[in-house]
Amino acid sequence: MIKIKIRKAVKKKKYIFLAAMAFLAVFLIWWAVSGTGAVKEIFLPKPSSVLQYYVGAIQDGSLWENTRISVIRITLGFLIAVVLGIPVGILAGTFKKIEAVIRPLCEFIRYMPVPAFVPLIMVWVGIGESAKVTVIFIGTFFQLVLMVADDAMAVPDDLINAGYTLGADTKKAVFRIMIPAMLPRLMETLRMMIGWAWTYLVSAELVAANTGLGYTILKSQRFLKTDAIFGGILLIGLLGLITDRIFAFLNKKLFPWVEGGK
Repeated sequence: MIKIKIRKAVKKKKYIFLAAMAFLAVFLIWWAVSGTGAVKEIFLPKPSSVLQYYVGAIQDGSLWENTRISVIRITLGFLIAVVLGIPVGILAGTFKKIEAVIRPLCEFIRYMPVPAFVPLIMVWVGIGESAKVTVIFIGTFFQLVLMVADDAMAVPDDLINAGYTLGADTKKAVFRIMIPAMLPRLMETLRMMIGWAWTYLVSAELVAANTGLGYTILKSQRFLKTDAIFGGILLIGLLGLITDRIFAFLNKKLFPWVEGGK
């Protein structure tokens, strides 16, 4: 009987190999199912059809332009959520009175479906770029506040009390003890939230858009162009994976003493 230990470390090369095999297995299943005609191409396009879509979209320049627009929207919405959400989250995770005001409200709002806000956003800020950015902001801000608050609360009380014992006041305890101690967890939180931001891209581009990857998917849906739909979905997934790896790399380089984050 083969014994497998829980959370047993795996060599980096083996980890990468297994991850690559997982992607290859999914591709082979897709190729086999679509290539044999078991599923009609209107429901599941062939990999070659998706590749042809990419070639055509690259040649006419639409792929680069739509990708650029979507990346800008994601970046702006995410950055605004980060700039506003991190301070609010730290306050909520540090002071109980502030937590009592912020946490229940954020817990309530975060369960509201973001697409339901689209009509209101169009009334509040119009149908321009600010509306798309607002959708992404709403989708990430409230969840980010709660997760940052949890990161702050995860800092051990003994560490804070040690600071008070050594003469630190509340301000120094927050800025010199709590915030530095929570930074590795905060980076992981941001890594998770950028993933959330990408999932809201299609909802954001519901708002009177005529460019963007989400818009391309929605437009292709009307004409049942499943090759373009799959192409857009796969590209969004790839961009999301790239941003995830960037955050994982930064976390590893900035905080090398923290375990995990392969």
